[in-house]
Amino acid sequence: MTRDKRLPESELQRIASDLRDDWPTAEAVEFTEAVEYHGTLPAEKRFAEVLETADRPLLQPRAGVPRLRDQIELLEGLRTEGGADLLPTTIDSYTRDNEYAKAQEGLEEARETGEDTLNGFPAVNHGVDGCRELIESVGAPVEVRHGTPDARLLAMITFAGGFQSFEGGPISYNIPYTKRRDLAQTIEQWQFVDRLAGLYTEFGVTINREPFGPLTGTLVPPCIAIAVMVVEGLLSATQGVKSLTLGYGQVGTLVQDVAALRALQSLGDEYLPDDVTVTTVFHEWMGGFPPDEARANGVIGLGGATAAIAKPDKVITKSPQEFRGVPTMEANAAGLRTTRQLIDMLLEQDVQIDGIDAEQEFIERSTRALLDTILERGEGDVARGTIRAFETGEFDVPFAPSESAAGQVLPARDDDGRVRILEFGDLALPDEIREIHRTKLDTRAETEGREPSFKMVADDVDAISEGRLIGRPDGSNPAPSGGDD
Repeated sequence: MTRDKRLPESELQRIASDLRDDWPTAEAVEFTEAVEYHGTLPAEKRFAEVLETADRPLLQPRAGVPRLRDQIELLEGLRTEGGADLLPTTIDSYTRDNEYAKAQEGLEEARETGEDTLNGFPAVNHGVDGCRELIESVGAPVEVRHGTPDARLLAMITFAGGFQSFEGGPISYNIPYTKRRDLAQTIEQWQFVDRLAGLYTEFGVTINREPFGPLTGTLVPPCIAIAVMVVEGLLSATQGVKSLTLGYGQVGTLVQDVAALRALQSLGDEYLPDDVTVTTVFHEWMGGFPPDEARANGVIGLGGATAAIAKPDKVITKSPQEFRGVPTMEANAAGLRTTRQLIDMLLEQDVQIDGIDAEQEFIERSTRALLDTILERGEGDVARGTIRAFETGEFDVPFAPSESAAGQVLPARDDDGRVRILEFGDLALPDEIREIHRTKLDTRAETEGREPSFKMVADDVDAISEGRLIGRPDGSNPAPSGGDD
């Protein structure tokens, strides 16, 4: 039975020894030498220190290409032309699936042809030396961003290579990403990642860990997203992680997004140990973007305005070319500048918006109901409770492909555009909270002259890409109903 217990150092070493057989570059990993290497990095490249001492929201894009020199040039371009405060290294899909031989083939082809034959940076194949060259060549801290259910070898190599921040977690990089990965096994694999990060921290190298907040990126109710973040934060803290950045993905409604980000910080501080520094990251809209770049900039601008009011510690930006797929460096830099302009202008204003406090209270009450159920099912053990709650459907993520999730929760927007729950399944929310969701969605249905149904859900999924927030059946935008929960 998987338990929320700290991994013994002997077990950490045993697993690390076994992982060395997975790809030759792992042989270069040597913990003591890696700690010494991190000690040579200047303060401006120490991720946690830069993030935790900032006086305004820091900006970070997504970016990854296969060849080392191209990755360096891309990141430096985003820093100098886009003003990125923190830099990413997005990992390729083969590495995410632990298919390092295929990643090697793609890397060799990229070197031969000059084309980007992989959709990211194959850090395992570049090895410790390649990672260090990257870290040394750019002028800001760099984070590993990926999507890997089993990220153990990737963590070993990138930590030794100088990276000091690592995204993901056993729920957020399993339930939304894969179909048949066993949740208990994934929790155990991420216990290795977190224990390794904790061990570096104990030796004076603070490794920042960032659970992936957007989950499926599609109308995720805030209480579900925040509950996942707190659970993954607790699992990380057990393994000795001291720097945690909890994430949240924009749903596009200003009041709800600001309320959710404030609730995320509040609940993170409440549930996580006092010796853990909790920061937050806001992901700009993760759903479909309008094909028109001017409209896409409007979506990005709303994200920037939301961040300026909510004041998360970090913002993951988007580009006006999201509809096309992978953006150019220039478009990526433009998204950074658009976000920075909105944030810097609004930070100087005292913006007061009605309804945020009431929505935050509702989100926190709902999140506590989910977290309390998880802790009860595990008799205080968050790992065991998480597994059991997913098995019973008391904890669930909408639109997730995973067989470890019930997949019964369906979200839809209310008349104010806030994400509510249309179908609950067995989600562990009390009747009074469910009734609020139902009432809000009934009001919208009355406005639109139709019954609440899956068609409403489908309309909302496509709405922003079509230039609206709420998927009205006739494309109209009636005045919001107003009122608080």
